[in-house]
Order: sequence, then C-alpha cells, then structure tokens
Amino acid sequence: MSNPLSVPDSAVQTVPTLFVGIDWADRKHDVYWITLDGRHGHRVIEQSPEQIEELLASLRDLAGEGWIAVALEKSRGPLQYALMFREKLQLYPIDPKQFAQYRGSFTSGGGKSDMRDAALLVRMLRERHQQLKALHPDDEPTRRLAHLCQARRQLVDEATRLKIQLQSLLKVFFPLLLELGRADSGLVLEVLRRWPDPRQFRRLHPNTLANLFRRHGIRNQETIVERTARIRSAPLITKDAPLIEALGYRVTALGGQLKPLLESIDKLERAIDEAFAEHPDGGLLKHVAGAGRALAPRLLAAFGSDRERYVDADEFAAVTGIAPITRQSGKTKVVVRRRACSRFLKQTFHEFADAARKWCPWSKAYYELQRSRHMGHHAALRKLAKRWIRILYSIWKTRTPYDPERHLQRLYAVKHPLLAYLPTSPSTP
Repeated sequence: MSNPLSVPDSAVQTVPTLFVGIDWADRKHDVYWITLDGRHGHRVIEQSPEQIEELLASLRDLAGEGWIAVALEKSRGPLQYALMFREKLQLYPIDPKQFAQYRGSFTSGGGKSDMRDAALLVRMLRERHQQLKALHPDDEPTRRLAHLCQARRQLVDEATRLKIQLQSLLKVFFPLLLELGRADSGLVLEVLRRWPDPRQFRRLHPNTLANLFRRHGIRNQETIVERTARIRSAPLITKDAPLIEALGYRVTALGGQLKPLLESIDKLERAIDEAFAEHPDGGLLKHVAGAGRALAPRLLAAFGSDRERYVDADEFAAVTGIAPITRQSGKTKVVVRRRACSRFLKQTFHEFADAARKWCPWSKAYYELQRSRHMGHHAALRKLAKRWIRILYSIWKTRTPYDPERHLQRLYAVKHPLLAYLPTSPSTP
C-alpha cells in the first residue's frame, strides 16, 4: 500500500532544496537548516503540536517547490512520529554511534552543545544524503502488526517484572499460595485481592474455598477436599504480625497492577491474531515450525513490506543483530557479537530459533551440530537464527510459502553434516 504523501524513491535520488538537522530532546528541539544557495539559520522549538506545525510551515516556505531532507538521531520518539508522512519531507534517521564518530572528527576535546549538534547533523546530511538511508515506513497493515507486537512485548516484560516481585514476597510470608498456582494465575490474584493475610485465608469456611476453586476451573471433588485440608493445616512460615500486615498491603498492590496488565495482554493477543490473519503475507509463515501464535506476527513485522529495503539476507541479518561483526587488522581477526541493533528485533529471532529447535527436526539437528563443535547455547541459537533468516528472507522476497519437505530434500542433496543428527527417515518435516 503506497503512501500518497511520502517522497518517491526517484525524488530521494535528487538534491533536496532544503537540508534540516534536528537535535531533539524531551521538551525542546534545536533546528538548524541550510538552503541550496547557502543560506542557513537556527531556531529552538518546544515539543508541542503547535510549534511543530509552525516549524513545518516555515520550512516549506524556505524549500519552495522542492522537497525537504531532515536528519535526526535515530529513535522512535514523539518528534519522529510527528514528522512522518509529511508532504515533500523525507526523514533520515542517523545512528547515534555513527553521528558521534562524525562529531568527533571535528574536535578532540569532547565538548558539545545542542545547537552545534543540530548544525553538524545538517552538515552530515548535506554531505552524505545519497549514501544515508532514508526512512520509508511500512504499509499500514504491517505497521499495525509491528506496533501491536511491540506493545504486547512491553506489557509482557512489565507483567513478568511484577510477577517476580510478587513471587519473592509470597515466599517470605505466604508460600502456601504458590502451591495453589502461579503468581499470575486468576486464583492467586483473587486470593490476594480478598484475603491477602494468610491467617485469614486459613480460617475460611470449606464451602468458601470450594467455591473459589470451582470459579477457577477446579471441579474434581477429591482435589478440592485435598487442597482445602492442605490450606487449613499448613503452618505459617512467619508469625510476625507487623510483617504480615505490611507485606499484605504490598502483594495486594502488586496483584492489583498485574490483573489489568494480563487482561490488556489478552486483548492485544486477540488484536494481533486479527491483524495477522488479515495481513496479505500472513500465509507465508503458516508452516514454519516454531513460529506459532506469538512469533509468526513478529517475524512478519520484522521483515516489513518494502521488498527493496535490504540488498540480501546478510544485510537483514546485520540489521537484526543476529550476524556477528568481524574485526580484522593485519594478522588479527576477531568475530564478536553485534550490539548496535534493535533489541526487540534481535530478541525476536533469538526466541524463534530457540522455539524452532524444539519443534523443527532439522533445526534441532543444526543446533546439536553447533553444540558438538563446542559452541555455547546462545551462540548456537544465533547461528541457527542466521540460517533461518536466509530461508525466511527468500520466502518473504519471493512470496513463496515455506515448504519443509523441499528444504529437507536440499539438505540431503548437499549431504549436509547436520544429517547425522537427524532421524533416519528422509521424509521428516
């Protein structure tokens, strides 16, 4: 789906009529601009819709009929979102490390200021705009899927943090509750909301406990009787009343935060299912073992909708952080893990590789092959992830659904070493 307001690729290859560098911050932004005829200027604006619109109007006046190139340090902050999809305006997100090296070439003292950074950004853009990568947002279905997946991951991380805190506190004064279920289970959260004091919980009537269990799917009468007896007979781990009272308030607060988070995650997952089902490329990953409900949408969103964005699978692997970095000088050659990358992208492929080795026979064999070569667990997963990236890139580029049989037959054809770790049947998917 093309965006009518975005600058076409052919326009990006021509010279802009106005170059702009923005050193952005939370509350204010330094803006430095240079025209083709050498005029330049500087201004400071606040992070407000009114001042951003006023800035854009003044930049359009300076650009005339031409288009505007804007450089700002790479982020997903409010300013970048405010400037996306603007008519005759092309964003150039600059990697902070890349810009720091450029800035360092002008001074050895390490001094900096916001105005100077904005001026250097626009200078860098003016010198290298044909080499720098312009921002081309994905189509709307892909952006929706990507934002939903990232929102889910952030909420899951927050829920995990609360769950760990809750478990730690329950072990101190209410370990019995952890015998009944996970800290984020509906049963445990209801107990924390209604009876956070273990002394009170032990005194509940058997009928009250039976109704509690039934509300949370435990209907076997024998199990209910056993759990009721365990609750009423279990000793308190501590009888320190002030401690029990104080921790009761804390676990109630944590449980109260955790419950709406879990409900929001459930709603997000349903929205992701819907967005993935409606996405035109959703069927490409249908038969990828290990992708599943959570990871298939993330994989699809990671590749995006622009088939010309990456030169090849190796470039994509570098962008995700899965491909290592080779540093060579003279006779010294070192291969190290790539760190300047999107953490979310890297997690996506790392987690997928871990799932694939459990559900896909050839992935398990490939992982075991790397481990047999004395490679560590995470390094072996990254190696497997890179192999999968080559496959998935081809699927995405050609819009050809994954065929496990075809891939396995190719492994047999080239007599790959991982075959020694596969089951004997050549038809194994």
